[in-house]
Amino acid sequence: MLSATGKGKLLGGLLFLLLLGLGVLMVYPFLWMISVSLERTSNIAVPFPPRLIPEQFSLFNYKLVFENGALFKTYANSSIIALFSVLLSVSSALLAGYAFSKGEFRGKKLLFFAVLATMMIPFEARLIPMFSMFNDLGMINTKYPLIFPAIINALGIVLVKQYFDRLPEGLRESAKIDGANEFTIFFRIFAPLTGPITATLAILAFQDSWNSFLWPLVVINDQDMKTVPLFLSSFSSENGTRLMGVTMATAAMSILPIILVFLFLQKYIIRSIALSGLKGE
Repeated sequence: MLSATGKGKLLGGLLFLLLLGLGVLMVYPFLWMISVSLERTSNIAVPFPPRLIPEQFSLFNYKLVFENGALFKTYANSSIIALFSVLLSVSSALLAGYAFSKGEFRGKKLLFFAVLATMMIPFEARLIPMFSMFNDLGMINTKYPLIFPAIINALGIVLVKQYFDRLPEGLRESAKIDGANEFTIFFRIFAPLTGPITATLAILAFQDSWNSFLWPLVVINDQDMKTVPLFLSSFSSENGTRLMGVTMATAAMSILPIILVFLFLQKYIIRSIALSGLKGE
C-alpha cells in the first residue's frame, strides 16, 4: 500500500507524463513545419511519412524566400500595420475600460451591454459594410482600413474593465480629495498599474493584426501593399499545386515576430505583477 505521500508523487508523475504528451502533440506540427522547410526536395513532393529530421538538409527554400526582397517588404507592411493597430487598440481599450469601471455617467450599463453585443456579430457580417465605408472614403489599397478598425476592441474593453474593477476604489477617492481630475487620476495613478493587462492586450492585438488574412485580402490588391499572410498564400507552382517547402519556410519566418513579442511581453507581465503591489489581491 502506498502512503499519502507516495500516492501524491504517483499522481504528480502521471500528470507530468500526460502534460508532456500533450505538449509533444502541440509542438509536433511546428517541428514538422521546420523539417519540411529544411528539406531540399519538399517542393516536388511532401516527405511521407512525416519525419522530424530532413533527409536532404538544405537552406534552399529559405534562399528562395529571401532572394527578391519581397518578404522584407511584406514584413515592413505588416509591422507598420501591427504597430499602429496595437497602439490604437490598447489605448482605446484602456480609456474605455477605465470609463466603464470607474466612471459615473448615465447609460453606463446600457453602453457596456452594447459593447458586449458587438462581440456576438461575426466579422463576415461586418465585412461588406466596412468595405463600403472605406471605399467611399477612398482608402482601399492603403494601410488605413487595416489600422482603423482596431480602435474598437470589445474584448479588450471587457478585459480592462474587469482588471480595473479589481483595483481599490480608494486610490481614486484619495486622488479626488487631493483635487485631481479624471485624466490626472487615470494617467498618474491607474495607468502605471496596468502593465499586466496592457501586455496581454498588446499580445492579442499584435497577433490579431499580424495573422489577419480575410480583411487584407478584401481591401488590398496592390502587390506592394501585401501583408505577410497574403505573401504566404502566393506560393504555388504553374499548375496550381502548393510549393510546400517554400510555403513552410515562409510560415516559419512569419511566426517568428509573434514568438518574440510573446516571449518579451511574457517576462514583462510577470515583472509587472511582482512590482504592482497587488500580487496578493
